[in-house]
Amino acid sequence: MATATKLDRHAITNLNRLVAKRSIRRSTLIGWCFLLPSFIGFVIFRFLPIICSFLLGFTEWNLVSGFSGIRFAGIDNFIELFHNDTFLTSLLNTLQYAVIVVPFTVALALIFAVIINDKIHCRSLVRLMIYMPYISSMVAVAMVWTSLYSPNYGPINSVLKSIGIENVPGWITSSNSALPALMIIGVWQAVGYYMVLFIAGLQCIPASLYEAAEIDGANAIQCFFKITIPMVSPTTFFVLINCIIGSFNVFTLVKTMTTGGPGDSTMVTVYYVYEQAVEYNKIGYACSASIILFLFVFIITFIQLKFSDRWVHEG
Repeated sequence: MATATKLDRHAITNLNRLVAKRSIRRSTLIGWCFLLPSFIGFVIFRFLPIICSFLLGFTEWNLVSGFSGIRFAGIDNFIELFHNDTFLTSLLNTLQYAVIVVPFTVALALIFAVIINDKIHCRSLVRLMIYMPYISSMVAVAMVWTSLYSPNYGPINSVLKSIGIENVPGWITSSNSALPALMIIGVWQAVGYYMVLFIAGLQCIPASLYEAAEIDGANAIQCFFKITIPMVSPTTFFVLINCIIGSFNVFTLVKTMTTGGPGDSTMVTVYYVYEQAVEYNKIGYACSASIILFLFVFIITFIQLKFSDRWVHEG
């Protein structure tokens, strides 16, 4: 009788394991069915274009000649790129844009997040106003800022003249001020999105830390540097990487407002790639330029990941 009971228990255990395995397989299959459309879209519209760009970067191909015109060029495209003054200028402009836009965007986003996370009046309205530029059409934003930057009739220069400034900037019509003008728009447009991310990070900080610091006599500035900044460092790391990638990919502002001018003062690498591929049909050459841009972003991101454990504090 005891042996029969043991056999029954063993059979029930095996049956439960079989049911659990089938349930896991079914859940896994359902999960893959949900992921499959996004995965297929990623492969078709992201992964395959990246692979094709890397392959075409070592070829000479004029789009007008069709696929029959593809010719292997080795590293000739890369040699030509580094002897091309316009391309080198585009790299320098892109680096300048990123070096200015990224720190200002991250700093302002964190400051606004700290202010809004506090109990201020009309907090939702203020947050919406700061976030609104990010969800607005970039083409529409560029057209509005073009009017604002008008050297003769724009409201910005009108205000500057009214307060006694005679030598007002030419903004996007001047080679000296065109790139800084785009930087201002870049910061203004992106700061709202990263502010929301910082707000989410701030809300994960235990209030007990601030209470303990206040008991010990710490003021608001000390709490900010000793508690807030270290505790949101994972969010800062995420924001920093995304902001750098976004800065290196600036395109719409340049295309809509300056088309790389005046001269080459606002020629950035993504617009240079677009110009070579779409306007001059030099697909292989454009892909070579995009590979160099990819390597720049990859190296910067890799360095951040390598040294992130020195300043990113988990928990």
